[in-house]
Order: sequence, then C-alpha cells, then structure tokens
Amino acid sequence: MALPLYGHVTALALDPIEKKPLYHFRPGSQILSAGFAGCNLRCPFCQNWHISQKTDGPWRNISPKELIAAAESSGGQIAYTYSEPLVHFEYLLETMALARRAGVANVLVSNGCINAEPAAEIIPLLDAANIDLKCFSGETYGKVLGGSLEAVKHFIASAYGAGVHLEVTTLIVPGVSDNCAEFDAASEFLASLASPSSPEGGRRACTPAALREIPWHLSAYHPDYRWDAPPTDLSVLAGFARRARQKMPYVYTGNIPGGSSDTPCPLCGKTLVSRRGCHVDASGLAPGREGRCCCAYCGETAPFVPV
Repeated sequence: MALPLYGHVTALALDPIEKKPLYHFRPGSQILSAGFAGCNLRCPFCQNWHISQKTDGPWRNISPKELIAAAESSGGQIAYTYSEPLVHFEYLLETMALARRAGVANVLVSNGCINAEPAAEIIPLLDAANIDLKCFSGETYGKVLGGSLEAVKHFIASAYGAGVHLEVTTLIVPGVSDNCAEFDAASEFLASLASPSSPEGGRRACTPAALREIPWHLSAYHPDYRWDAPPTDLSVLAGFARRARQKMPYVYTGNIPGGSSDTPCPLCGKTLVSRRGCHVDASGLAPGREGRCCCAYCGETAPFVPV
C-alpha cells in the first residue's frame, strides 16, 4: 500500500545555508531546500503553521531520484526543512541513502522529536543538522507542544555522538522558553556534549574537541498562530545570549535587526565569518591542514566544515 503524502513536496528552493540556520557548515554556500506538509508537534506559537498544521496545501510529487538529481545540479547538498521532515520518515530514508551514494550532503532541519529506533536509522545518513530545542521542560513539551523533551535530548546527543555536524535553535517564547533556570539547564546540557570551556573563561585554541562545539541560535519570537504573547523583548534575548555564552562559545541571535552573527577566531579574536542578512563574508577563513579551515590572520584551526 502506498504511503500517504509520499513524495509530496510543498516547497523547493535554493537557499543560503545560513538560513537553515547553519553557521559553521560550509559557510556562504547554497543548499537545495525541500519542504513537506505536516508536523508531529502542535506548537501554539508555530511561525510556519500554514504548512506544518495543514496537509491540503499546494504540492508536487518529486521522487527521491528526481530530488537528488536537482541537488546534484545546484551545489551538491540538500536540506530537508521548512516544516517537520521526520513525519515523512520513509521518504527521507530512501532519499538520504541515494544522496549518500551520489556524494550529496544531507542536512536535516527538525524538531528532533522521534523515537530512538528510527533515530538510529536516520542519523548515520546525516552530514549536518539543526535541531529545535524548544524549551527545557518535559511538562511543557508534553502539555503545550505535544512532544517529548527526552526524545529531543536523545536525538541531539545521538547525532552529536555519531559525528554529525550539529547546531541547535531555540525560539525564545514568552511563557514557554524564557524561564532562566530552565534555560541554564539547557545550556548545561548542550555544553556537556561538547568540550568544556577553559576554566579561566578566556579564548582557547581549537583543539580537535573544541572544533565540535555546538553553535546555538537564539531566535526572537513574534505572535503567530494561537499564541498572542508580545514579541520577544530584544533586551531579554540579548540577556539570554549573554547567559549562554558563559558556557558555550558560539551563541547567535536571530530574527532581529543587527543580530549578533559574526564568528571571531577563538585565538586572535579577528572575524572569521561576517554575516549581514543573506550576505556572508568568509574572507577570514583560509584552507587548513587535513581538510579543515583555519584563521586567515593567525593560522589557528577554525571550527567550520569547509565548502
């Protein structure tokens, strides 16, 4: 029996990879982005509810082979994104396996809310992922969002442990994810996966472990769908970013004008990558040894997956 909505693609576009957002994976490159209808969560503040909470919108049927052929002709990487791609698990498995054989990079943009068994099937096929960590309360995940915090934590930890390039996004929603104690616990969880910061709190060289720090994107919320709390106060967002940077070196703010999105060298402090909207200047990066990037100013190994 055919699976419902198998191959039903609701959106297909060529995006800057920074829009995923992925800031430390192939900076400045373009990625073919495929979107699908539906979601396994019911976030009342969903910023993309027109496709996440509906399955009857416009779509076109694209086979896995056709999608991979399109990715091969547009940069060699594909993002499964826009709504919740894991709802279309069987389609993703087939497409990602074809992509792996064709040398096309697989990027997953997801809420990460999936059981351990299917997660173990899909993670080995990933090159990079950005996972939403919507809050750090199991009760809120269950009662407000309709999901499981433990499942998301397991997916994040498993993807990181498997060597997938991992970045995390948290939308700072009043009344949902703006509890300071819960936010600090989320920081501790993410920082515990990566290498610990230097005890002196200063800059440190990019050791092999430090190259696997997890960039954390903190985004401003605006009222949408069924949530009418006022927009995230920008001073509150800045305050959360400062809190996070006490434990994690790469914290970015988004959905705001002039968000903090430049990446400095961890050793000399000069700008490795500058981001202004969709314009990216990666002139601070230079080719390094063993296929890595390095700082163009001091030669220090830089925490980026090169294009």
